Amino acid sequence: MALHYLWWIVALVLIGGEVILPGYFMLWIGIAAAAMGIVLLAAPDLGPIAQAVIFAAFAFVSCFVYWKLVRPRIERIPAGNERLNRRGEQMIGQRYELIEPIVNGRGKARVGDGMWLVSGPDLPVGTKVEVTGVDGTTLQVKAWAS
Repeated sequence: MALHYLWWIVALVLIGGEVILPGYFMLWIGIAAAAMGIVLLAAPDLGPIAQAVIFAAFAFVSCFVYWKLVRPRIERIPAGNERLNRRGEQMIGQRYELIEPIVNGRGKARVGDGMWLVSGPDLPVGTKVEVTGVDGTTLQVKAWAS
């Protein structure tokens, strides 16, 4: 078996390990192993000591590139919507129409193609309401003054 295949297998194992246990560490060393496989493809008579030194250099350079160039860019990417899995909180400030009146503080509003429980002051069907907060799966609303 040619040694460049061995380096590519090591690269696949390291990158696969990164997929299973993410942390960016094994990815960059796996990239270095893949680069070493390419070097051995071009220079198949390279001895084991030279391979080890070149691999160490590739690993150092790839980790350095990650640390100084890639990582700062990743950290600048906005985290996104911190309320992604809290759908009710995403509705704060939105306006909906009541499909059941709010009586004794409880009613229902149409949200998209569904309906949500709402709590707030007593209001008739058809009133536009604005979401002011969330309590579990119940939207807290007030009458929207247009």
